[in-house]
Amino acid sequence: MADITLPLQEYCASLDGKCLPKILQVCSGVYFQGSVYEISGSEVCFSTGDLIKIIAIELQSVSCEDVSNNDKFELPINHTGLFKVVPEQMPYSTVNEMMKLRPIGLESSLPLHSLRKLTAKCFERREDGKEYVRCFIRGQQDSSAEVCIPLCTRGEFYECESEECFSLSEIMTSSCLRSRRFRFANTAKCQHPLLFSPVYQIHAIMNLRKHVLKFPSSLEVDVIDITDNCKAEFVTPLSLTEILSQPDENFPAVMDILEGPGSHIMFKCKWLAGLKPHSKVIFHKKGCTPLVLVSNLKSRKTQQYFLVSQQYGGRFKRRPREFGSVYEVYAASVTAPGLKVSVTRNCEEIEEEGVPALCVGEQLEIVRCERMALPNAEDGKEKQTVEALLCYRLADEDEEVTREELYLPMYMQGHFVEVLADNKKYKLKELGKEFSLPLDVKVVTKDSELENDPLTTTNLRIEAAMVEPVIQASFPSLPGQCFDIPSKWLPMTVCFTKECLPWPRDQPPKCHMETVTEVTDVFLYEFRKQATVDVTPPPRPPKRNVSCSKTIKKSKKKSKNKAESIPSKELTDLTLCSKKRPPAPPEPIDDEGPPVVPRKPPTTATTGKAQPNTYVKMQDSIKKVNTATDLDSDHDYETVEDFQSVIKKAQENVLFF
Repeated sequence: MADITLPLQEYCASLDGKCLPKILQVCSGVYFQGSVYEISGSEVCFSTGDLIKIIAIELQSVSCEDVSNNDKFELPINHTGLFKVVPEQMPYSTVNEMMKLRPIGLESSLPLHSLRKLTAKCFERREDGKEYVRCFIRGQQDSSAEVCIPLCTRGEFYECESEECFSLSEIMTSSCLRSRRFRFANTAKCQHPLLFSPVYQIHAIMNLRKHVLKFPSSLEVDVIDITDNCKAEFVTPLSLTEILSQPDENFPAVMDILEGPGSHIMFKCKWLAGLKPHSKVIFHKKGCTPLVLVSNLKSRKTQQYFLVSQQYGGRFKRRPREFGSVYEVYAASVTAPGLKVSVTRNCEEIEEEGVPALCVGEQLEIVRCERMALPNAEDGKEKQTVEALLCYRLADEDEEVTREELYLPMYMQGHFVEVLADNKKYKLKELGKEFSLPLDVKVVTKDSELENDPLTTTNLRIEAAMVEPVIQASFPSLPGQCFDIPSKWLPMTVCFTKECLPWPRDQPPKCHMETVTEVTDVFLYEFRKQATVDVTPPPRPPKRNVSCSKTIKKSKKKSKNKAESIPSKELTDLTLCSKKRPPAPPEPIDDEGPPVVPRKPPTTATTGKAQPNTYVKMQDSIKKVNTATDLDSDHDYETVEDFQSVIKKAQENVLFF
C-alpha cells in the first residue's frame, strides 16, 4: 500500500496491529466547524501534509455495508449474531488460489464445487516436497472418500456455501475473512450480502505535537503510507506508569518534561517545584521500594505527614500509646498480646451500664474479650449481656501475683496509656518486623545524611506501611542529589531525549537519597480510601432499663417533703413548656335586638314624677361609673368595654329614637 492514496477507513480495514507503528501523510484534510482540533480528547480534523504516526489501534465497532443498495450501518463488537460466508461466483483456476481465501484447519472446512462437491479439510506436505489439500468427497448412495489434491492442480473450481458460522469478533481477527462477504445466519433477518469493515480508535502522535492523539478511523481523510521513506522525528509522550514498563537498559537517561505535576496538592517537598514543563530531569532507575506513612502527634498546631523510605538512617524509640476508650485498648491488644495499660483519669462507677470505678495509676493487664451480664434486670427476665474486656487489676507493679478480675464494657470511655519497659533503639526496618501498626515512636538519633531531618522535632506515629513503585530521579544541575518519585501518586508526562548524561561514561556519581518526603492530608485521605480493610465499628452502649430508672425516680420523689412539692407544682403551671387548653371561642352575635323591658304599672310609683326612661337610666348609670373612675386619681386607667355590651348599647339607642 506504499505510494497509494487511500481513504483512512479503507487503509485501516487491512491494517495489522502487529505491524505498528506506521507513519501516514495526510493528502487531503477534512475540516469541521471552526477548525476545532480536539473535542473531548478526540481529534476531528487534519490539514493536508500533516504527518501521523500510528502507535496503537483499538477496535470500537464494525461498519456493515449492504452490497445491494450501498446502505451502511454499524454493529457493536460484542454483537451476538452469527454470519455465513457468501460464496464467490467467479471460478478459480487452481486449488491454491481458492485456498488463500481463508485459513483451512482441522476445525474448519471449505466446500468446493467441480463435477461433484469436495470439502477441503486440511493441508499436507508429502515427502516429495509438494503441498496437497485433503478433500472429503461424498458420492452416490452415501458413499464417501478422502483424496489429496495438489495445490498446483489446474481447472475450474467454484466455491459452495458452507454451513459453518462465524461471530463478528472471529471475522475481525482474521485478515482472510475480513475480505469476504457475509450474510446473517438467521434467515429471518436481511439476507443481502454484507461487507464488514472495522472502525478503530486510533492512537497516534504527530511530529509537531507532544501529546497522544485519539481519533476514529472513520474520519474522512485520504492518507498515504510513508513509513519506509519518512525521516521525521516523533516525540513519544510517556506517563510515569508507562516509564515503569520500559526496559532497564534505557536508564539512566535524560528526560524532557512535557507536562509537569504543577502545584500538586498531595506533596510538599523541595524537588516538586523543579518538575516544570520544558525542563530536564534524569531518571536513574525504576523499581519498587518499601515506604512508611508517618504523622506527628496532634499536640502540635499543624499536623504533618511524611513518606519515609526504609533507607532512613535514624534510630527510633517506642512511645507509650494513648487510648480514649476500652475498644481502642482491645484493638491494640489483638496485635499485642499481654498488653498492659495504666489509668490516667478517674472513672466513676455506673452500675446500670456495668462500668466499674477506676483510679489514676491503676495498672490493668488485658486478657481477652468475653460477654458480661448487666445488673438491675427485672424479675423473671433474662439479663442483658454485652461484650466486655476481661482484665487483671494489678495490685502492685512489683507483686503481680495479687490480681483482681475486672470486666470493662467495650463501649466504656476512659483514658489509658500503654505501659512499656522497652528502651531499645530500633531502625525503621526493625520496627516493621517486630511490631504491628500503628505505632508511636520518637527519633532519638537523626539521619546524618540529611541536612535538616524533619522527623526529630516531634513525637511520631507510624500509620501504615506500603510498597510503592518509584522512579529514582535527580536534576542535571545536581545529579548526585537523588529523590524517589512515587509514580502512582504524581501525574507527569515525559519523553526520552538523546542528550548525554552530565557525568563521564561508566562513572556515575554517588547518589545521596532524600529519604523523607512531606505529604499533605489529601494524600492520607486518598491512601486510606484505597485501603480495602474493613474496620469493625466500636459497639454501642446498651439501652438503659426503663423500669429500673422509674423505680429509682419514684424512690427519690417519696423522700421529698410535701411542702416542697406544692410550690413546685405551682411553678410548673407557670412554665411555657406545659400545654394549656386554649380558651373557648366567644358566643356568636345575634342580629335580633334585645327584648324590650315592660314599663312598671302606675300603682308602683311612690312619687308624682314621671317614670324615667329605662335607657336613659342606663346611660346615667354608665356615666356615674365613668365619673367614679375619673375621680380615682390613683387608678387613672382607660376602661375597655366588652364587645357584646357595645353592640347591645347601640341597638338600644336605635330603638329609643
